[in-house]
Amino acid sequence: MRLLLPLLVLAKTAITAVTQIGTACTITPLSASLKRDSLATPDDVPQILDAVKKCGKDGSITFTDGVYHMGKVMDMISLQNCDISMRGTFIWSTDIQYWLKNSIGVEYAGRSTAWRIGGTNITMRGYGETLFDGNGQLWYDQNRNAGNQNGRPISLTIWKAKNFLLDGIQWKQSQFWHTFVAYSQNVTMTNLDMNATSNSQWKTVNTDGTDTWNSKDVFISNWTVTCGDDCISVKGNSQNVRVSNIKCYSSGGMCIGSMGNGVTETVDDVSFENITLVHSSNAAWIKTYPGSGHVKNVLFKDIRFTDVNQPIYISPCIYSYSNCDSSRLRISNIRWENIVGTARYNVGAGMHCSAAATCQNLTFVNIDIKQKDGKPVQYLCSNIDNQKTMGLECTGSCPANWEQQMKGPK
Repeated sequence: MRLLLPLLVLAKTAITAVTQIGTACTITPLSASLKRDSLATPDDVPQILDAVKKCGKDGSITFTDGVYHMGKVMDMISLQNCDISMRGTFIWSTDIQYWLKNSIGVEYAGRSTAWRIGGTNITMRGYGETLFDGNGQLWYDQNRNAGNQNGRPISLTIWKAKNFLLDGIQWKQSQFWHTFVAYSQNVTMTNLDMNATSNSQWKTVNTDGTDTWNSKDVFISNWTVTCGDDCISVKGNSQNVRVSNIKCYSSGGMCIGSMGNGVTETVDDVSFENITLVHSSNAAWIKTYPGSGHVKNVLFKDIRFTDVNQPIYISPCIYSYSNCDSSRLRISNIRWENIVGTARYNVGAGMHCSAAATCQNLTFVNIDIKQKDGKPVQYLCSNIDNQKTMGLECTGSCPANWEQQMKGPK
């Protein structure tokens, strides 16, 4: 028995260790348990980080099918020429206090993340057989319809990455935003499925599908998203972002912003095409703080929706609704084309542009918005330079403090 026990221990260690052949690493989960209690299951993060150390440069990392328990933060920002193949279920731990104290800062507005990944020439494929389970219900219940709690972690942040492919991943109950793209270039995110649905009285506030910031050449397509906030949000200093073939449920739709909060920020060359929205707060809209910078060259095209609170919206003073006409963040060259659907109330568009930086060259083509009962909607407009020729007949002016979500017909 004295010899047998060490042999059993060694055998167990061999099964759970990372298998390495050259620069190819294979990871096997430490436990097959689906238990969600972080104290009842071993943490797979140390062996994942070990695989990154061994095979993260000019190599490959393969996750075999199984259940992985994620008990610690993961910072993987020095990958080079690395292919990551994933299968299985990844469950983040229930230790809220750990995450609040240890999630990794990402600079933007005090946000932080559970997993930061970056480097050069990276592929991360889930083949439609990979599920990220954030144990988000704990966060929804704890936050009680409030958002932006310091330390509440974004699920996955693509950080200072160049040439990055993310494909074939599913999410269930993300802790906070599903994904965040920051300081990155040439990022492609395809075939993703995200579902943040609460099973209690508390809503899934701030579970955005993705937010881009300080990034360029970002390509997003073939997503299905159920979330409690912006489906796709393009934030400050984003350039050449292409979004297509997206279905969003109970979301904030396709959004530029928010941006310009105490800093000069710009957004250039963005397109949203072939979008379907169901029961969303907004459809195709722009939100900025009363700051400086610009939003230029944005296309919203082929957007179909059902039961949207206020489909088209512009605010230069989001959230505070003060100092609206002092903002010098100019909005120009924005086109809405083939925008078709039903509004929850009687306003199809509420657009107030800053008097200090009026909106320029707005274009509307084939806008067909009706109330759910078929009655016409109002289009409210203020401080638009080309209002008479923009292709949309405004039915009234839009007050500076016009809010993003209506609470009933006006």
